[in-house]
Amino acid sequence: MSWWRPDLVTIDQRALVPSPLTGEGKGEEDGTLPLQPAAGGTSHARVRVVTLGCRLNAYEAEVMRQHAASAGLDNAVIVNTCAVTGEAVRQAAQTIRKLRRENPAARIIVTGCAAQTEPGRFADMAEIDHVIGNAEKTRAETFRALDVAGSLRVQVNDIMSVRETAHAMIDGFGSNARAYVQVQNGCDHRCTFCIIPFGRGPSRSVPAGEVVAQIRRLVEAGYPEVVLTGVDMTSYGADLPGDMTLGRLVRQILRHVPELRRLRLSSIDQVEADAHLLAAIAEEPRLMPHLHLSLQSGDDMILKRMKRRHLRGDAVGFCREVRRMRPGIVFGADLIAGFPTETEEMFANSMRLVDDCGLTFLHVFPFSRRPGTPATRMPQVAAPAVKERAARLRQKGEAALAFHLRDQIGAEVEVLVERDRVGRTPGFAELELDAEAAAGSLLSARVTASTGKRLQGTALAPKCAS
Repeated sequence: MSWWRPDLVTIDQRALVPSPLTGEGKGEEDGTLPLQPAAGGTSHARVRVVTLGCRLNAYEAEVMRQHAASAGLDNAVIVNTCAVTGEAVRQAAQTIRKLRRENPAARIIVTGCAAQTEPGRFADMAEIDHVIGNAEKTRAETFRALDVAGSLRVQVNDIMSVRETAHAMIDGFGSNARAYVQVQNGCDHRCTFCIIPFGRGPSRSVPAGEVVAQIRRLVEAGYPEVVLTGVDMTSYGADLPGDMTLGRLVRQILRHVPELRRLRLSSIDQVEADAHLLAAIAEEPRLMPHLHLSLQSGDDMILKRMKRRHLRGDAVGFCREVRRMRPGIVFGADLIAGFPTETEEMFANSMRLVDDCGLTFLHVFPFSRRPGTPATRMPQVAAPAVKERAARLRQKGEAALAFHLRDQIGAEVEVLVERDRVGRTPGFAELELDAEAAAGSLLSARVTASTGKRLQGTALAPKCAS
């Protein structure tokens, strides 16, 4: 299980139903804006979804908005929470209190991993009207029941008994640029630090035909890029008939949806990458040259105590081999600082891993004790040391990103414009154009400068056919 998806954000999705989403919500990260209808709508119903956490949460948020709209819910705020760290749970509660202060008459519905793993905590909050589990939140009948007087305040069932992933067809995400598609949910692994399997349940896959149909629908709606999402995505297919894998799924998508311009993977566990996936990375130009890896540590002893399924050498070897197959590919990674028993020497191995693997985008977590996980019973690193190591690792990541971006100056790159003249290259670098361009457009640009965190560039005139 990986903790992060690239461009992790707090997304505030608001809509005047039944109109589609009109704003991506980036920049509204405090989640405190008052309820208001989206521009251009005609219905009286108002549904707002505040998403905290991963890309899978972002996909599920749109499913819930759609179900809530169909159920006729009005003046409702749905908060889709994250439980990856104790801080994430604390921030969820803080966000809910702010939402209640600013929307005193709204119905507040709380769901997501924090609600699944700690339902009592949220049920005790007077600000909340309903608490819904992760299995229940993607079912249309859940939202229909909420519109009935006397509906249950808490609906959180045993997630470990769920064996299928509820799948709903959706038409968009508010932005015209990038859409997310769930292909898998849950996790069968038991890393000693991780609470997420108890929030998501066992691993289960969406059948390939349904995935392809959803992507075709999004492409027909105008989306040039689709991101595949899941909790433990490289376990895809183990529960499906036949010999289905993530790599085979990628091949089917690209073969059956030739109009799709860009396909991107969220986070993968490199130890589970199958031969078909590696071949697709090497051979498919429409599969973006950017992988975010679930590494967690660069020290073998810590990896064993985390109950990870790879060693340091495996990670370094994977990056070296994939870079040989796809020159120019960019790697990001999750890394934990201050895991229990971590010495300064062990931490230094994580610092060196950034260079040894050639990592560019880091998401660094200071270790967070999660009740019920084995790591909470291990000897803990002092909190100041955890904080200081996380800061050093982030600085290392910032330097690696700045070096990578400087190396792009002068290059011609393809940019998918997302908003406000800002887009992403195939390698996921953010690039700011010097002139306006329509969101959702794909164009060529010349990189002219770097701020250390973002590229700057000039759009190039389309090339004439010879």
